[in-house]
Amino acid sequence: MDETFLLMLSNLLHLHNSLDPTTSLLSPSSSSSPSTSSPSPSSPSSLLSSSSPAPLLFFTLASLLSFLATSSNKGSLDSSPSSKKREPNSSPSPPPSSSSHFSVAAFRALSTDHIWSMDAPIRDAEWRSLYGLSYPVFTTVVEKLKPFITASNLSLPSDYAVAMVLSRLCHGYSAKTIASRSSLDPYIVSKITNMVTRLLATKLYPEFIKIPVSRRRLVETTQGFEELTSLPNICGAIDGSPIKVRGLKLDRNSTSSYKCKYGYDSVLLQVVADHRKIFWDVCVKAPGGADDATHFRDSLLYNRLTSGDIVWDKVINVRGHHVRPYIVGDWCYPLLSFLMTPFSPDGAGTPAQNLFDGMLMKGRSVVVEAIGLLKTRWKILQDLNVGLNHAPQTIVACCVLHNLCQIAREPEPEVQKDPEETGAPARVLESEKQFYYFGESLRQALADDLHQRLSSR
Repeated sequence: MDETFLLMLSNLLHLHNSLDPTTSLLSPSSSSSPSTSSPSPSSPSSLLSSSSPAPLLFFTLASLLSFLATSSNKGSLDSSPSSKKREPNSSPSPPPSSSSHFSVAAFRALSTDHIWSMDAPIRDAEWRSLYGLSYPVFTTVVEKLKPFITASNLSLPSDYAVAMVLSRLCHGYSAKTIASRSSLDPYIVSKITNMVTRLLATKLYPEFIKIPVSRRRLVETTQGFEELTSLPNICGAIDGSPIKVRGLKLDRNSTSSYKCKYGYDSVLLQVVADHRKIFWDVCVKAPGGADDATHFRDSLLYNRLTSGDIVWDKVINVRGHHVRPYIVGDWCYPLLSFLMTPFSPDGAGTPAQNLFDGMLMKGRSVVVEAIGLLKTRWKILQDLNVGLNHAPQTIVACCVLHNLCQIAREPEPEVQKDPEETGAPARVLESEKQFYYFGESLRQALADDLHQRLSSR
């Protein structure tokens, strides 16, 4: 313990023992001169040995003030930028408090002062642990959103607002948790979250989630799937996944519609992914209790495909059939000319049909893995803690961020996939009959061609 502090305690104890509460400190006895054998009154030792409590009190108070001043100066020196740097072998300094660590000043120190002194791999690993993506991808997001955030007259810096929202999406933090760490009101955190996710879902969606209509991208995508499945002209894989929503407050009529097949309240996400696990279509329009086929039929993609609005300019000939690019899905989706599904969910078909089913499901596996990556990177989707009105834009925002990570070739974490699909094959509507019959003949031609090619190797 500090010697000055020990001396101060000793003085206080001595003072407590020597003071007479009935005697004034300014009494004549207190001002009497010491004996000739005593040390000089000007020395500290004379003050300590004095029989009068007044000098002792004076010295004690002076010691206390000196000790407090020394402690204050020491603390300010330790925290100042010019303080002596820690030796390499010395123990690390204790971590800052949670609120200071997430403050604007702490973020600014990390993002501007500290970031350039770090090696790129270490820097990006730290950034991923905090915000779910590397520093270069983070700066891309900030630059894309900064004009819109600035126009909103937000009092916080744009990069700090984006970082705060990404931290919430990445770790699944509630608005209350982020607010306590950032010394902000939870309402403000929710408003910023809604603003940033809305911008991601509207302003960045058209740039980073696009249907592959160009010739170059079509060729690249179909070749990627053909290398994986040996099936020609696949341009995407479709699947749906329930996104759990926390604390839904619904009336009795709506409760059952949001309860998914796994037993929890959710909304349904539908995505189409290419061979690189990049989403090129996202739809969040149905409650969790809806089936995949119903959700697909309600989507804009379905309407554009059935109306001929999307025309893929890459036609191949397979056994006399003109085959345009098509997507693949499981038996929960209807068989259509632009959507190939398995012949049988239990392998009850012919050898050619079973071979086709195996390869088709291999192609579909990319979208299953993509959804797993999405939920692993952006853990808020494992238990969504935003209002139901903001759930769709939050989910779509995470899909945009997922694509940015895939395009930048960010490391892919270990994923936890949804349970395997079960249930009866989707029924075909009367309005879909022409697409179904054409799709049926195309599927058989593709199966026979695949079986012949692989059997002759």
